[in-house]
Amino acid sequence: MTSLRTGLLSRGITARRPVHRTVVASALVLCGVAGVSACGKTIQISDASPSTASSASAATPSPATSPSGNTGNSALQVVDTSAQEAGETGKGGTVVGAAVQEAPPRWIQLSAVTTPTLGSPHLININQAALYRFDEDTAQPSQSNCNDACATKWPPVTIQKGGKVYLAGVKHNQVGAIRRQDGQIQITVGGWPVYRFSGDTEPGDLNGQGVGGTWFAVGPTGEKVTQ
Repeated sequence: MTSLRTGLLSRGITARRPVHRTVVASALVLCGVAGVSACGKTIQISDASPSTASSASAATPSPATSPSGNTGNSALQVVDTSAQEAGETGKGGTVVGAAVQEAPPRWIQLSAVTTPTLGSPHLININQAALYRFDEDTAQPSQSNCNDACATKWPPVTIQKGGKVYLAGVKHNQVGAIRRQDGQIQITVGGWPVYRFSGDTEPGDLNGQGVGGTWFAVGPTGEKVTQ
């Protein structure tokens, strides 16, 4: 079993100027909290069905931004700080390993770490579970091709509407979201849908790395991290 326990947490809280993008489907509004100025960024939500994804391919893929300013906090929020620094306790409702995520968590955290096993930064969640990307997914447009039995083995990183995404070592302009075939909202990084692995049962496991030659740890800009 490979462990991330020795990983060093790095932080990236650089805000960037919003850029005009066209909204293809329903959008989630992001607004920094806890004194962090990151309001006005929106995430495009694209349907996971191939037909919709195909029609959306001519438009700008997720993530996207809007200069409209603060339009309220009723939708998804991305926060350029850790959950602990924002005063959160617990795990936000996330689960570990093969446990079924009965309901989307109210918040998640994406943290970048480095380990001797994977020398480049890769992402973990608040439970220290490694996060992965699937080579058979697409980033432009963002689309998951892991459903049904695949999604049981590789649970998507989901979040409820109105939830918060806390960041440590990940820039908020890399975070996006798609609406999956089952209607749930899945987080993307650099356009790539993000997953856990049901075979990672202990904090820091990396048992999903390289499985089938298509599953790899995901980096802070959505890149595939290999050994």
